[in-house]
Amino acid sequence: MGSKGPSNSLLYKNFEKHPAALVESGSGIFLNTSDGRQILDATSGAAVACLGYDNQEVQKAMINQMSNVSYCHPGFYKTKSAEDLADFLVESTYGHMSKAVLCGSGSEAVEVALKLAKTYFSSLATPEPERTRFITRTGAWHGATLGALTLGDFKGRKDPFVSLIPQTASRVSACSTYRGLRQGETEDEFVLRLAQELDDEFQRVGPNKVCAFVAETVGGSASGCALPVRGYFPAMHAVCKKYGALLILDEVMCGMGRTGTLHAWEQEDVIPDLQVVGKGLGAGYGTISSVLVNSWLVDSFQRSGKGFAHGQTYMSHPLAAAAGLKVQHIIQRDNLVERVREMGNYLEQRLKSTLLQHPFVGDIRGRGLFWCVEFVVNKETKEPFPTSLGLNGLLHARGMSKGYEIALFNANGTYDGYAGDHFLVCPPYIVSEADIDDIVIRVNRVINDTFEELTASAIWEKISV
Repeated sequence: MGSKGPSNSLLYKNFEKHPAALVESGSGIFLNTSDGRQILDATSGAAVACLGYDNQEVQKAMINQMSNVSYCHPGFYKTKSAEDLADFLVESTYGHMSKAVLCGSGSEAVEVALKLAKTYFSSLATPEPERTRFITRTGAWHGATLGALTLGDFKGRKDPFVSLIPQTASRVSACSTYRGLRQGETEDEFVLRLAQELDDEFQRVGPNKVCAFVAETVGGSASGCALPVRGYFPAMHAVCKKYGALLILDEVMCGMGRTGTLHAWEQEDVIPDLQVVGKGLGAGYGTISSVLVNSWLVDSFQRSGKGFAHGQTYMSHPLAAAAGLKVQHIIQRDNLVERVREMGNYLEQRLKSTLLQHPFVGDIRGRGLFWCVEFVVNKETKEPFPTSLGLNGLLHARGMSKGYEIALFNANGTYDGYAGDHFLVCPPYIVSEADIDDIVIRVNRVINDTFEELTASAIWEKISV
């Protein structure tokens, strides 16, 4: 077959359009494109590339693993890299977790967590087969596979497939002070109200029908880094324990150091029964995720004598595990979680001092190196921009265009699952103060120039400002 130039054979989200930037190489926090540009990746991809794009230690570890064995069937054999990574993960929880399942993606790990929850209730001395329901939160995002979509509330991603999705999940309010805290309500009162809402949902669904309450410890792409207030998770866990249900924390995006502790739950005075991690686990060098299982839950499984009816071809993949293990050793050795806290404080200060004064920036929230900028038509009413405007997409496109060269993770839905525009700023853990200054300067230009163009257009006349 002769070469006829680019065929555009790879299917992206859009059947006709595809990303314009062809990446040829990466260095530090920058991606180098075929047209000679350097794009500052202010989002680590999707909170993934926490060590940047050219860590030679991780590359070498992967080459060494590949030289020995790049794959073997996880049901027939075990490998040192997978065993060592599982040991690292378990030890990092101070003994609270005692088993780790190594998977390939965040969505896959969420599915495994759901299956483990169901397995627990099926393996009890007196089985509870009626426990098939899950309670999640509005504005959640737990992944793209069907079971994960059941939990999620990112409507643009979910609506096209509702007819395929098991109807086994219901929702309670998210812990979002920007959208959920009522006027005059204290945070303690907010927590009590949310706990009562969860209790009421258990009663509505049937307290003996719920497997687990599932939540992102810190909100992800759909909710825009929504932060739990103090006491929230202990209160929700107490409701779960009252009805014998499990607590599953999804830390695919916010975990593995991203929010200033290796596990985000360390800051919440709570220990999950099942925990899901991903993205920052392998820093993008290996496609890897994990489910961590609480010690008491493991003890229960072992007493039952029953197995876990699950298996996938690329579980415990030795090459991905080698990458993940080296990434975690580097983070630990170089004190990068502490650096996340330090640089996160600086990023917060720079974002807020520079952007909060903008008339259409409604809120800036986050923790560690995990921050969201949300946009509103009116700061007092918090009215979102119309979805037809596609504001978040306009901001992202400008950032990626020539002269701006900054990647921002854009999304919508923070208001009602459809409306509500925001983007995330979540740079690699190796980011410096100078890098952060550069990021904020570029972000500010993107916002100012986008709104300058919008307010001068005919479209603006249709927007209530």
